[in-house]
Amino acid sequence: MRKKIVAGNWKMNKTLQEGIELAKEVNSKVKAANAKDVKVIIGTPFIHLAEVSKMVDPAVIAVSAQNCATEVSGAYTGEVSAAMVASTGSRYVILGHSERRSYYGETDEILVKKVQRALENNLDVIFCVGEVLAEREAGKHFEVVKSQLVNGLFNLSADQFAHIVVAYEPVWAIGTGKTATSAQAEEMHAFIRKTIADKYGKEVADNTSILYGGSCNPKNADELFCQADVDGGLIGGASLKADDFMAIITARQKH
Repeated sequence: MRKKIVAGNWKMNKTLQEGIELAKEVNSKVKAANAKDVKVIIGTPFIHLAEVSKMVDPAVIAVSAQNCATEVSGAYTGEVSAAMVASTGSRYVILGHSERRSYYGETDEILVKKVQRALENNLDVIFCVGEVLAEREAGKHFEVVKSQLVNGLFNLSADQFAHIVVAYEPVWAIGTGKTATSAQAEEMHAFIRKTIADKYGKEVADNTSILYGGSCNPKNADELFCQADVDGGLIGGASLKADDFMAIITARQKH
C-alpha cells in the first residue's frame, strides 16, 4: 500500500542555526499530532543534513537532501556525493526538481546517473517531473511528463522502482500566481500512475506514492488530498513555517 507523504523542500533558505530551530519545531509538532500514518520528510540544504538528522526523531521525521552528484567521488569541487548524503543519516534525496532542470541544465541523462548513485547508497528518491507553461498551453503536458518518467526512471528494475517517490510539479503554477486546479492535479497524477502501470504493472503503480508539488499550502491542501491519486505534497514555501507545514500534514492525515 502506498504511503501518504508530506515532504518539505527548504530550497536555499535558513542558516544552519535557523534550520535547526525549524526542524526542532516541526519535530515537536508532528510528535504532538501523533501523525503516524503520514510520512513526514524535510529536505534541507546540504549543510543542515548531519545536524538535523541527529536532532529529529527518525520515527517521526525523515531527512532528505535536495540533490546529489552524478559521480561516486573524486576531483569534483563543490559537489556532494550520494554516499556523503547517506553518511549524514539522510534517507531521501530530491532529484530532477524543475529548478535543477531549468537553472542548472540537468538532463535526463544526468538524472539517470544521479538516481543510480542514490539507490546504490540506499537512499530513496523523490523524483520530480512537470511541464512549463508553454508546454501546458501547447497541449504537450502529458507528452513531456511521460518523457521525463521514461527517460529518467524506466531503466530501473521493479525492485529499484520501489524506492522511487514521484513528485508532479506543474512548473507554470509555482510562484507565478497561476494555480493548477485539484482536477488538473488529479488528471496528471492518474496519468503518471497509468504510465507506471504500463511499464511495471498495476501492483507497482498502486504502491508508488505520487506527490503534488505545485504551490500546495494550508488553504488548498484539503481539496488536493481528496483526489484519489494525490498521495501527498512536496511543499516549498509553506514548509519554512512550522505551523503552515503542520496544517498541510494535518490535512493529509484526514484523507
